[in-house]
Formats: sequence, structure tokens, C-alpha cells
Amino acid sequence: MNKLEIFRKKLLYRSNYRGTKEMDILLSSFVGQTIKSLNEDQLKELDKFLDFDDSIIMNYYQNGVAEENIDKNTISKIFKKFTL
Repeated sequence: MNKLEIFRKKLLYRSNYRGTKEMDILLSSFVGQTIKSLNEDQLKELDKFLDFDDSIIMNYYQNGVAEENIDKNTISKIFKKFTL
């Protein structure tokens, strides 16, 4: 297993265990469906995206409110278009 595969597994794990069931479902579904198509730079952006608090991510997703510059993250733009 190479470094990139390990990094992908780490990101998938982080997306799956957020603290709230809603975010577990939403983020793990998003990451699961998009992670294979992301290049290394995008994976690093995903890592930064997952550092945002659940409430900030959810508020951006549902209401378009961009707190803490979440809208500057390239993954947030992909996530905003995602539907379950």
C-alpha cells in the first residue's frame, strides 16, 4: 500500500466518524463517492476541509453561509454540489 492509498483511507475514516450521525452519513457518502477521482493536491484540500467543525460544514452545505473561509477551500465547492 502506497502513501496515497494510506492517506485516502485516513480521510475516509475521518469522514466516517465526525460525532453526529448526520455528518457521518453526509461526509462519508461524499468522500466515498469522490475520493478516487481526487488528485494529491485535492486530497490535501479534503484533509483541510475535514478540519472544519461540523456546524460550519453543515451551515455552508445547507445555507451557503461561508464561515472561517470554508468557501476558499476547493473541496467545499465540490461538496456544495453533492447530493445524497
